[in-house]
Amino acid sequence: MRGAIAFLTPFGGAATPSPSSLGWFPFVGAGIGLTLGGVWWLADRLWAAPVAAAIVVAADLACTGMLHFDGLVDSADGLLPPLNRNRRLEVMADPSAGAFGVGVAIVVLLLRWASLATLAPSPVLLGALWCASRLAMARFARTGTYARPGGLATAFRGAGSRVLTAAGMLLGAGLAAAGHGDAIVGVAVLGVAAAAVVGLAGRRIGGFTGDVLGAAGMVGETAGLLLAAARWR
Repeated sequence: MRGAIAFLTPFGGAATPSPSSLGWFPFVGAGIGLTLGGVWWLADRLWAAPVAAAIVVAADLACTGMLHFDGLVDSADGLLPPLNRNRRLEVMADPSAGAFGVGVAIVVLLLRWASLATLAPSPVLLGALWCASRLAMARFARTGTYARPGGLATAFRGAGSRVLTAAGMLLGAGLAAAGHGDAIVGVAVLGVAAAAVVGLAGRRIGGFTGDVLGAAGMVGETAGLLLAAARWR
């Protein structure tokens, strides 16, 4: 578990990524989501909803060390412009941010903030969505084709614990059920949105990278939040 905590958050100290760490991803994701839900609940009692929502968005970036946010920016810069495969991979490896990355980052942060600002604080909802997003990352990392040889995410390739994976799925399902309809449908939409990001990467660079997994998680979470905030519910 330490490896998953160290990889997905700024906490846990230095740890070498391994296939066994993937099984812990949904548990770490649930912990992050429930923590953010607690921050949301407390902030909502001290400030107006828009301020509380902004605090949750900022807390999420802090709790993840901006790892997935960086993946979102890099993936947008590499996957969206009209480039050839090799150039896409070069752009994604470049630490600087381009117009596509900045634009997508702003849109995603605004959508997350606006969705949270219209919802009542729900730690269970965030726990379910953040658990499901890390479960999706682990699933794609195990079953997908890696696009860049020697990248960081290659350390996760290999057999992992099926027991942990099953337990992670049960945890996500339990949190979604506890959150009732919003969380259940939000998790389903999250899976579709995350798969769409990985599918786009598959078509444009021939597989996934660590950046793509981070982007898939953030896009999926955002889609789940948007669904939960929809007025036609």
